[in-house]
Amino acid sequence: MLWGGRFKSSINELAMKFSSSLDVDIRLIEEDIQGSVAHVTMLAAVGILTESESKTIRDGLSSVLAEYQSGSWKPTAELYEDVHSAVESRLTELIGSVAGKLHTGRSRNDQVATDVRLWMRKVAGEIIRLNENWQKVLVAKAETHQNTMMPGYTHLQRGQPVTLAYHLLVYTEMAERDKVRWKAVLDAVSLSPLGSGALAGSTLPLDRDLTARLMGFSGPTLHALDTVADRDFMLDALQAASTGMIHLSRLAEELILWSTKEWDFVRLADEVTTGSSLMPQKKNPDMAELIRAKTGRTTGNLMSFLTVMKALPLSYNRDFQEDKRLLFDSVDTYSDSLQLMTLMIDGMEVKTDRFIEDLKHDFSLATDLADWLVVQGMPFRDAHHLVGKVVRWCEDNGKFLPELTDTDLKTVSDVFTPDALRVLSPATCLENKKTTGSPNPALISRQITTWKQHLKM
Repeated sequence: MLWGGRFKSSINELAMKFSSSLDVDIRLIEEDIQGSVAHVTMLAAVGILTESESKTIRDGLSSVLAEYQSGSWKPTAELYEDVHSAVESRLTELIGSVAGKLHTGRSRNDQVATDVRLWMRKVAGEIIRLNENWQKVLVAKAETHQNTMMPGYTHLQRGQPVTLAYHLLVYTEMAERDKVRWKAVLDAVSLSPLGSGALAGSTLPLDRDLTARLMGFSGPTLHALDTVADRDFMLDALQAASTGMIHLSRLAEELILWSTKEWDFVRLADEVTTGSSLMPQKKNPDMAELIRAKTGRTTGNLMSFLTVMKALPLSYNRDFQEDKRLLFDSVDTYSDSLQLMTLMIDGMEVKTDRFIEDLKHDFSLATDLADWLVVQGMPFRDAHHLVGKVVRWCEDNGKFLPELTDTDLKTVSDVFTPDALRVLSPATCLENKKTTGSPNPALISRQITTWKQHLKM
């Protein structure tokens, strides 16, 4: 225990088990020791510890970490409240009473705040890298399928023709926004909490600038009370993970649909699918389904911690112990899902001719026909109404827009000329797109080139 002098009896066994966070925060042992090494280095620099004492503690901390990593020392929740008490207790066993000087001028409040920021800094950078890997696979697949036609949907009803490249680049944009969110998380953990103490700093001549430099922070935080009470950066990370998972889940849902016999658009690789225990023919998109389901966990983790934070008085409260379990779970889930989605897109086989005939047998060119009427001078609302009549005529006569003749169109209205038939082709539809951001093949090609430069592909 790191406390206990004012207590007459030890903590109840159930209370100890209930309150221990060791099974979760042992994950921070490297960061905890990194912060402790910086702290005792600073204590020697300002004359609170001798250089010999500081070196003894630093060497002991290295031994503790080595023992843990080798498995020769396995701390348990029955003995320790958390990673901090476990490390200090083992350090005392290894080097004796000088270990008691490690915690000079430090509280577990600023210690845990430092540990989590160090961990978050490492993890945020890794998640940005994983998003870039996903983007590279999306762009590569888009480049391959610039001419693969498919329907674009609203309300899960066919809207207008697009290409698979155009569709996949949507997720490249989403991933770029996700990277921006994680870069904001990195900015939020750029300052060192160490030296803030329990809530009001220290009467000792601590050099917070030195410990910040030793740990690679840009400087110390400026308000001790805010520092130990702040968990905004965790909320930012939980929100970023939740939004990122929502993006993955939307694509997962589409992959599930696209791989059905009814859609018959893609085939997912064996490495990311499973079979059925009963039906030998099945190939199930389980990884996509699990990403879709696990999105609920990350959203739930965010809501859970928002609920924890909503009424906490300043500064530190034990409620904060729940933060790391939620944070670790969301980050792990998001990291794994990013890697699996990257594998799914990379190994996905696409039936490039799947929708060529389909697009000739639907009404997704209706807007293009209305736009043609607008160019002729007709108000759009009138054009919309007239093309609606054309669609109704087609339904009554068993035809689709690309099958219409000049005579068919004139049956509906004399305003149509033979030129109207030129817009009733899916390929022509894309080439006629003029606006920035549209699926015009030339624009998509330029977008792919821009993404490749941006991602250094």
